[in-house]
Order: sequence, then C-alpha cells, then structure tokens
Amino acid sequence: MTKRILVVLDPDHDTPIATRYAVEIAKAHDGAVTGLALVDRKRINEAAAGGGIGAMYYAEKLRRDLADEVRSEAQTLLQEFIAQVEAAGAQHTDDHVADDDVVQSIAEDMKTHDLLVAGHESHFYYANPEKRTHVLAKLVEDSAAATLVIREAYRPISKVLLAYDGRSAAARAMQKFVHLAPFGTDLDVEVLHVHGGGREAQLESEQRLRAAQSYLQAYDFKAVTMASVEDSAPRERILSHTVASGADLIVAGAFSQTGLKKFFFGSTAKGLIEESPVPLFLYH
Repeated sequence: MTKRILVVLDPDHDTPIATRYAVEIAKAHDGAVTGLALVDRKRINEAAAGGGIGAMYYAEKLRRDLADEVRSEAQTLLQEFIAQVEAAGAQHTDDHVADDDVVQSIAEDMKTHDLLVAGHESHFYYANPEKRTHVLAKLVEDSAAATLVIREAYRPISKVLLAYDGRSAAARAMQKFVHLAPFGTDLDVEVLHVHGGGREAQLESEQRLRAAQSYLQAYDFKAVTMASVEDSAPRERILSHTVASGADLIVAGAFSQTGLKKFFFGSTAKGLIEESPVPLFLYH
C-alpha cells in the first residue's frame, strides 16, 4: 500500500509525467501526493562567486537576484503541480519549497513518504547530467523510501521485469515493491536472474527464482513467470530482455561492494538509469 508519494518538481518536461504517475498511484491507494520544489543555495552561491574585494558587492547582488529568480520559479512549479493534481481529483498535502541542500532536503522528506517519483532528466536545478545521476545515487543510498525513476513519455504499467540476483539488495527491492504494490497486483511479473553459466549456476538460479516466485504469489501477484539466462553482462541482458519481453517497468536493487556511487557511475545501475527505455523502481 502506497499512501504518501513525493514528487520532486523540476523545470524539465518530465515533471508533469512524474506527477501523472504519482497521482494515479495515490488515487489507487486513497493516498496523497506532495510536491517539493527546490532552491539550491549551494549552486546559487557557486554561480555568484567572484574574485577580489571589489567584486564582493556585485557577487552578493547576483546571489540575491539568482535566489529570488529561483525561488519565483520554484513557486511557479509548485502552483502548476497543485493545479495538475487538483484537476485529476487527487489529494495533496504539505506541498512546499525547500531552501537547503538538495539531497538533504529530498532525503528528509522521503523519511515520511513511501515513494519518491523523479524524472530521468531531472537536474534538480543542475545543468550537468553527471550531477543528476549523483543526486539520484545519493538518494537511493541514503533515503528511507523507494524511488521511481520515470522516462520522457508516460506508459501504463501492466508488465514488470523484476531483476533478481538473490542478494539482499535485490530481495529488499522485491519486498518493498510487493509491500507498496504501487501499481496493484494485477500485473504480469517476470522474475529475471542473470547467471554466469555452468550447470551448478543454472540450478542455483532456478532455485532462487522459484523462491522469489513463491514470495510474490503469497502477496497475490498471480501472473508470475521466471527467466534464468546466462550472460556476463547483466546490464545489457536486462535491457535487451526488457525490450524483448515488452516490460513496462524494471524493479531492481542497488548494491556494490565498492560503494553505491561507484556502482551508479560505472556499473549496472547507472546503465539502467541512463539507458532503460522504461521506468525504474529502485531500492537500496
């Protein structure tokens, strides 16, 4: 059950798509959505920084002007969000503008929400895509709630690909998805395990898949199938399987022995965020 959904508002075109997903989830669960707009003081200060004593006055004026401009934009985004939510007949609560560190502001609000919905192209007022990925990585790593990363276009969710390798992170992601059931249980769910090859690995893969299937069925996910595939490149196989199967959503856990940031910047999860043709449900 998903009762509280947080939407981070951003000037990019995918914010209305994120809001649409959040509204549909909220209405299905008799829940409420919260709009969060951001005033990124750190980036404002960096943009206004100047050199020399003579430049200090102009830097401070620029800082005030930028802060006022961003705050005005944040208020506009918030009003547009409220109008879209109310037009759809959904409940909303605690909509606000946060004037603090971006990651800290979002993570704090996620403590009292079940799900964050964010656009794939969300920059959180950053123009640098690398910064966007870093923010998403930190949020998945540090926050209490799950994250739904949406794409540029809306698509109804009816078929789900659950990437499951048997590790704790994958199990936690599966459990969180099952307990929240953001899109209900009347879904076609395919559990995918990518293994390294060999008879022993195949048998272990099938055992893990049966356990996952049983768990999902216990929570009324009736249409659950399994796929065990051999491949040394999990990201590419997950993506190709997504396209081939016609999945509308990927559910995945985020984990790396070398740290989540490295995982996001150099391995499967970053590849999924950057290249997935469908939304992602992520949990650490």
